[in-house]
Amino acid sequence: MIKKESSNSMRKRRHTRIRATLSGTSECPRLNVFRSNNGIFAQVIDDTTGNTLVASSSVALKLKNGGNIEAATAVGKDIAEKCNKQKIKKVVFDRGGNLYHGRVKALAEAARENGLEF
Repeated sequence: MIKKESSNSMRKRRHTRIRATLSGTSECPRLNVFRSNNGIFAQVIDDTTGNTLVASSSVALKLKNGGNIEAATAVGKDIAEKCNKQKIKKVVFDRGGNLYHGRVKALAEAARENGLEF
């Protein structure tokens, strides 16, 4: 019998491959996205120092339903506004091993519309 690998372990393997080549600096930090069933989380990280510069999530925004596209759009808008206050214009997008589709895509497009470049 062939055993199917879980989708989360496959996502982790994809994320490991992505992180081998992708890194954030102080000039161009990394915008990391984590997606769960109940929420979506985004943080901007400077990998040279290991510090989180800006963070936002559907939980922090106290959204009623954090696991939908509207919540992802709100988080993308919020993270872009916080980055603008910190004078962060360019970031490297790290989708966390998730497919660039649905909530991850909505967050990225909302961040782009509100001034982030990646």
